[in-house]
Amino acid sequence: MPVFEYKVRDRGGKIVSSSIEADTMDQVRNALRARELFIVSIKAPATGLQGEIKIPGFDSKPSLKDVAIFAKQMATMIGSGVPLVQSLNIMQRQMENPGLKKIVKQMRTNVEGGSPLSESIAAYPKVFSKLFLNLVRSGEVSGNLDSILERVSAFLEKDLAMRGKIKSALTYPTIVLTFALLISYFLLTTIVPQFAQILYQLKTELPPLTQFLIAVSNFLQNQLIFLVIIIAIIVFIYRSYYATHSGRRVVDAIKLRVPVMGNLIQKSAIATFARTFSLLLESGVNVIESLEITKGTAGNAIVEDSIENCKNAVIGGDQMANSLAVSPVFPPMVVSMIAIGEETGSVDNMLKKIADYYDREVDEAIEQLTAAIEPIMIVFLGIIVGMIVAGMFLPMFKIIGTLSQQ
Repeated sequence: MPVFEYKVRDRGGKIVSSSIEADTMDQVRNALRARELFIVSIKAPATGLQGEIKIPGFDSKPSLKDVAIFAKQMATMIGSGVPLVQSLNIMQRQMENPGLKKIVKQMRTNVEGGSPLSESIAAYPKVFSKLFLNLVRSGEVSGNLDSILERVSAFLEKDLAMRGKIKSALTYPTIVLTFALLISYFLLTTIVPQFAQILYQLKTELPPLTQFLIAVSNFLQNQLIFLVIIIAIIVFIYRSYYATHSGRRVVDAIKLRVPVMGNLIQKSAIATFARTFSLLLESGVNVIESLEITKGTAGNAIVEDSIENCKNAVIGGDQMANSLAVSPVFPPMVVSMIAIGEETGSVDNMLKKIADYYDREVDEAIEQLTAAIEPIMIVFLGIIVGMIVAGMFLPMFKIIGTLSQQ
């Protein structure tokens, strides 16, 4: 993202020079005016050969793990009585990620100039989520920034743990599928043509399976580029369709119905919803804004629609449980617990219990997924290799049988 340098005059009339990341000049002006600063000058980033040369890997985007570590360490230092500017200065010196190091440096400069930490965070929406931003704002207002950052860190660590478990569950089938495709390609483009040449020389009648394998082999040898183009077109069409409003809802609805995987997606969405919503309410964010932020973390259009309907119901004066009861995502147990929480005034505590329960459910769903995928992938690999072997040896058996009869 381009970095704009600017000079502004603050409320006390002091000239302050700094920089900010933004896509356009208008975004810079709007951000500075929102902070009630008088703009003296804004310098656009250099372009062309005079611009900054970025080498991949030396200015990498901070990962979710980097942000979690940042929140954890900031919470520890602020809770220990270290001033905010000094905490940012320490974080800047020890940051390993170059991109985050640069961001923390800019944040320190902004805070030194009198800006609150939340305004500096708001300048980097691609690094710090809306959830992170609103919680920091809440911490600044309540004076509990250290405890808020501690909660954010714990939340991000749980989110990372869940993502890690899901990735681990999908690693095995991905590796098996990759090897299956590579082995199949090798057999079809190297072994099958040699067998085909021998069979053609013997002038024997080929079974349908053998003819099919030879046709696939010829296609892969001569039309591989065409196959790559077809796959690229299919991927492009899928992404274009998924980018539409209706397409995303159709695809996400199908994902929720896929055996085993759909169950995992649903339970993971409920756990994320409950944990995020609970954290926001506990940190003092109002219900409407909490639901809006939580919707952005759902990752599934059907879940987002359910949360949006819930938010509209609350705006209209209805209870959340009544809206979630008609949702295809949230089961009766979740709805009942939220209803009890609304009646007793302890929605955040109920949501914590829901999140803990569904964290365990996600673990069980991942185990089920792993148990189901392993035999499926083994059978798939066996079928692919078995078809190739059978297709090549069936005519050989026929030839041997004919020779033995003579």
